[in-house]
This record gives sequence, C-alpha cells and structure tokens, in this order.
Amino acid sequence: MIDDTQNDPAKDGYGASSSFLLDIAPLVLTAMILMVQFFVFKDFTPHIPLACGILITGLFMKLRGRDWAGMEERFLKVVKIGLPAMIILMGVGMLIGSWIIAGTVPTILYYGFSIFSPSSFLVSVCLICAIISVATGTSWGTVGTVGLAMMGIGMGLGIPAHFTGGAIVSGAFFGDKMSPLSDTTNLTPAAAGVDLWDHIKGMLPTTIPAMLTALALYAWIGISYGDDSVDLSSIQALQSTLADNYSLSIITLLPAVVVVGAAIMKIPAIPTVLSGVVVASLVAFFMQGIGVSEIFNVLQNGFKSETGFEVVDKLLSKGGLMSMTWVVTLTIFALAFVGSLEHYGTLKAIMVKVDKIVKSRLGLILTTYASVLGVGTIIGDVYTTLVLPGRLLKDKYKEMGYKRTTLTRSIEDAGTLLSPLIPWNMGGSFVAATLGIATLTYAPFAFACWLSPLFGLLWAVLDKFIPRDEPVAATDTTVPSLNKL
Repeated sequence: MIDDTQNDPAKDGYGASSSFLLDIAPLVLTAMILMVQFFVFKDFTPHIPLACGILITGLFMKLRGRDWAGMEERFLKVVKIGLPAMIILMGVGMLIGSWIIAGTVPTILYYGFSIFSPSSFLVSVCLICAIISVATGTSWGTVGTVGLAMMGIGMGLGIPAHFTGGAIVSGAFFGDKMSPLSDTTNLTPAAAGVDLWDHIKGMLPTTIPAMLTALALYAWIGISYGDDSVDLSSIQALQSTLADNYSLSIITLLPAVVVVGAAIMKIPAIPTVLSGVVVASLVAFFMQGIGVSEIFNVLQNGFKSETGFEVVDKLLSKGGLMSMTWVVTLTIFALAFVGSLEHYGTLKAIMVKVDKIVKSRLGLILTTYASVLGVGTIIGDVYTTLVLPGRLLKDKYKEMGYKRTTLTRSIEDAGTLLSPLIPWNMGGSFVAATLGIATLTYAPFAFACWLSPLFGLLWAVLDKFIPRDEPVAATDTTVPSLNKL
C-alpha cells in the first residue's frame, strides 16, 4: 500500500491510505446523494449534491487531521482548468441569441423548408451538422445554431423530433470528436501525452464505421417518410411567418460565414465565437432594425419570439448568456468536487486497485470505458471526464505495451460521444435545453454516438486496430496530479 506520507500534499495531494473504504467514502456518499436527487426526487440538477460532496470531502479531511485550506487550494486550481470552456459556453449562449435576432437562424429555416425532402432529411441533417462541427470545432455551437434550425425544418416536414434530434447530435458530436479545432479533441491527447494528429488518426477505426452505419440507419428510417407526407400548407405558413417578421437575405447568413471562416483560419474558439456575436449584432442593427439596448438585452437574457405562430415562437425563443448559467455552475461544482477528491486521495486509491486487477487488453479498454462513464455519470462534467482517465491510465497503457492512441480514442468514444446521451451530463443537459427534447428521448436515435464505443469493444475482442508499443515496466504506482497538466 502507498502511505499518506509518500506524496507532498501541498504539491500532489495525499496518496492512498491503508483503508480503501475510508479513501472512497466521500465519493460513495456523494453518489448516494446524487442518486436520491435523480431517482427519488426526480430532479436532474446535480449542483447541490455536488456542493454537499465538497463539504463531505472536507469533513473527511478534518477526520484525518488535514486542513481545509489545502483542499480548497487544490479544487480552485482544478476549477481554473475549466474556465476557458465556461467562457466559450457563455459566448455560445450570446451567439444563439444574436443569430436569431440577426435573422441567421430564420434564414436557414426559411430556405431549408424549400430544400429538404422527408426521405433524405435525416441523412442530410447528420452530414450538415458533422461538416459544420468539424469546421468550427464545437458541437454545442452547431447544436445551438444549425441544429436549432434543423429542428424547425424537421417539424415542417413531419419528421418526429426524436429522429431529428438524434441525427443532429450524431453529426454535431462526430464533428466535435474529429475536429482539430475542438477543445475536447485537443484536451484529451494533451492529458495523455499523445500527439494531436496521431490521436485523430487513431479515432478513425471506431468513428468512421459508426458514422457510416448511422447514415445507413437514417436513410432506412427516411424511407417511411415519403414526399407525399409533407404538409405544404404548414410549411408555407411557417415561411410566411418568418418572411413577415424578418428581413431575409444572403447578408443575414454573414454571421455564420464569419464563424466558419474564423475556425478554418484556426482563430481560437473564444474570439471566433465572439466575432460571430459582434457580426450578428451588427446585422441585427442594420438589417432587422433592432436597437442597441434590445441587442444587449438579448445577448444577456435571450430572445422571446412573439410572432403568434406557436412553432416559430418555440423555435426562436432561445439564447442569451443567462441560458448557460445552469451548465456553467455545474462545471464549477463538478471540477471543485473532483479537485477535492484528488487532494483527499480518493482517485489515487482507486487507481492502485485498478492497477492490480487489469491484466488483459479487453480488461484495459473496459476499465477505460468504465472510468470515463463513471466520472461522466456521477460528476456530469465532460472536461473532467476526458482529463482524469487520461492522466490516471496513460502509464498503464505504456506498461502493458499498447500505444496511448487507443486510450485517447476510448476516452473520446465513451466521453465526448456519450456525454450528450446522459441527462445530467453537461452535454445531455445542454442539448436537451437547446433543442427542447428530453435527453432519453433522442438518445436511442443518436446512432453514431453509441455505436462508436461498441466498435471499440469489437476491435478489442478481435485484437484489431489496437496498435502496440514496447512494454515498459511500471516504476511508480502513484497517480499524476491535475496540477501537472
């Protein structure tokens, strides 16, 4: 066993102690509180349970004669890791609101009704969302802008919302996973010490088969929706409502062009999103006649559509910085809780146990999936879900003679792609709030998301696409700290 004195707690937190149950007690108790919140109270807001978890961890620190100050210093450093993502989230909220008042989303809706047919709609939606997400590096931005427009088109064509939502999520999160501009695609290999392009190449064996299978399934579903099922009067009413309330032209698409162009030029995510907000605000002022005061209000609080057409009003009442408050506060609590656990020694104690039981290729990959899903399900923060398994397992892959590209691929398969399918995860909560569909309603039809980890398990069983390296004997059973990222 590793003694508490093995590490300097000021730098690396505490190591595993002689009592595993005591090491994991804060995590177990917090998980129990979360389960009561979710399944007894039927409330999928994990903020308060996570806050309780921080307090519980602090009490166990006191029980062991350790002080609160060290734990607080650690969790504040871990929270700092998520600050760029939180700023991007708030920017996406403003982007959604500004794209609506600028007429960008209404324009996509208006012309989209004329382009798509029911039979090819789901395939087209998945491909379009994938292309835009790869180009911009953001699944959330794609869902909140183009995805929002696609929901409206799907309604007009008579496609059930759960099918459309599944196609949007499949395409958007596929693009996020494979884009070199994506924060998750950069964060995952960095945490595990893998080259970015090696990481992207390593994801192809699971991601491409999953996407091709998903497209085939969407094409099969689309057969049931022939062109004769289109309610032309409904579509014409939607188009008339949009045309009567917005000035629609190619200029109103300028904000989208600017965002995609900035991403292609590899401009960082924050200025890319904010540039889209600025351009959309200018278009709203000059093209739509929206005053500066109202623009500021929409950027802050979102837009409330009042056209009198229920479908249009539901689609366009979105956005605003405040709409991201739920997700941003969840990120803060989640990262603070993980930082507390790391300082207390819970994560290191778990990895000492894992190190003793993982002996096979399949066991290693199953452990990776389990650790990612465990953090993603219990904590709900996608960024912590991607970072911790990479830091904790990277030496185990090297010790067993497997390249870390399999580790980073497995983390993204179970982390990036499954996050929008977990209701209380950041991904699932964001998609549900943005598209207005319950997570568990669209999740079964987000084929590309859950097929990818299944292909990963298939390759593990068949020993295919699992590149090897020379095994390196383990020299240290302690777990790296997040402070060393």
